[in-house]
Parts: sequence; structure tokens; C-alpha cells
Amino acid sequence: MTLTLAHYLTLGAILFALSVVGIFLNRKNLIVLLMAIELMLLSINLNFVAFSHYLGDIRGQVFVFFILTVAAAESAIGLAILMLLFRNKSSINVDELNSLKG
Repeated sequence: MTLTLAHYLTLGAILFALSVVGIFLNRKNLIVLLMAIELMLLSINLNFVAFSHYLGDIRGQVFVFFILTVAAAESAIGLAILMLLFRNKSSINVDELNSLKG
């Protein structure tokens, strides 16, 4: 059995839908929200790599490296902010972080 483009696109769609469900079902915990956003970015990267391989063009794979770089920076900054919030508030629940309002 060979894997076709449809298999990769189906897997990417399932991962994307799973991350959207994770965002909508769990809006309380910031760590789970960050993980769902990262899963969303990885499903998009899977589609880029699948189309890049299918079309025989390297540009999609190069674009994935840029997305992964931005995602890594976003994760590092997001986790640093979460650590500071946890030190100050002793909680990472979104409902208890109302002091961030302007």
C-alpha cells in the first residue's frame, strides 16, 4: 500500500480539527491552549510538506522551517509568560487572570 496525497491531507485535517476542538472545549488552562495551537501549526506544516513532495517543489519544505522557527519562539515566550503569571498569581486558569485587562 502506498501513501497518497489524500492520506496526508486527511491526517492533517484530523489533526487540525482535533486542535480546534481542544481550543473550544478547554478555554481554562493556558498550557492546553498553547499545545492546541502548536498542534494546529504542525498539521499545517504536514500539509505544506505533503504538497511540496507531491508537486516536486522544495519551497513548501523551506516555508515549514520558517513556521517552525516562529512556533518555537512563540512557545518559548508563551511559556516564559506563563511561568511569570504562575509565580505572581499561583494559578494558570484563564478565569483567574482578570488582572491583565486594560
